[in-house]
Amino acid sequence: MSAKPEIIGRLSSLKPRLEKRAAVFSALRDFFNTSGFLEVTTPARITAPAPELHINAVPSDGLFLRTSPELEMKCMLASGYGKIFQLAPCFRKNEKGRLHREEFTMLEWYEAGADYLQLVDFTRRMLEFVSEKVLASTKCIFRGAEIDFTKAEIITLESAFAEFAGKDLLEIVAADDFEEVLVTEVEPRLPKDRPVFLKDYPAKFAALSRLRKDNPDFSERWELYLGGVEIANAFSELVDAGEQKGRFELARRQKKNSGENVYPENRDFLDALDYGIPSCAGCALGMDRLVMVLCDAGSIDEIMV
Repeated sequence: MSAKPEIIGRLSSLKPRLEKRAAVFSALRDFFNTSGFLEVTTPARITAPAPELHINAVPSDGLFLRTSPELEMKCMLASGYGKIFQLAPCFRKNEKGRLHREEFTMLEWYEAGADYLQLVDFTRRMLEFVSEKVLASTKCIFRGAEIDFTKAEIITLESAFAEFAGKDLLEIVAADDFEEVLVTEVEPRLPKDRPVFLKDYPAKFAALSRLRKDNPDFSERWELYLGGVEIANAFSELVDAGEQKGRFELARRQKKNSGENVYPENRDFLDALDYGIPSCAGCALGMDRLVMVLCDAGSIDEIMV
């Protein structure tokens, strides 16, 4: 018999974690199915993704591999689908590292009539359910710290910048230092023993979320952190056609000025916006990072083939 190839040894070592990964996927499907959601599948090759700065799509023979199934799922909402979810392979160019791969798996879901705060409660219950189902506990160990999924905390970005960085959020945004302070001063000091929902992003970083009616300086957006790792991004979705088209145009200019590829318009999504997408909320969750946390893995390479 010939010597064992490196790939055989690597695949053998991955088996326990891949079995746990499969259990996580199964538990998530159970949770969404019992919550009245329909599992859907949308195309992996699309005419164009949303124009988001620093997120670059992989070209595919005149089309693009999706960076997210978001636009196609929102078309489904416009068609009358009220509660949908998808476990989707996605692709982002030049993303490599301990927490990144060019090909990864996204859990994305949308609910008509919901808002971003309702999604907090739904996501909290989902994490408890999955942890209990996979680990027989609502707690897990990640990077030497115990995470208790029953003790989720909501923190506004404004208070997080004040408490953990000693700085005023809007002043930092005006100085174009938001990302640096967030990554170097705020994120490392977030609680590691519980899920943290960091909410109310400045309007400049609203992305595809709507602005708060009571304070348009901020958007109805949150990101979820587990053990200091960003896991998910959620919005009360922007469904105003004029405002969304204006934001897309601004994003295209920003991408062009940054030397990034500028995509054509996604005509189907723009037509759905004009037709009318219902008030809704949605979340995109990085499945590979969630599995990392539940497996106490050091990198994505430890839980993916």
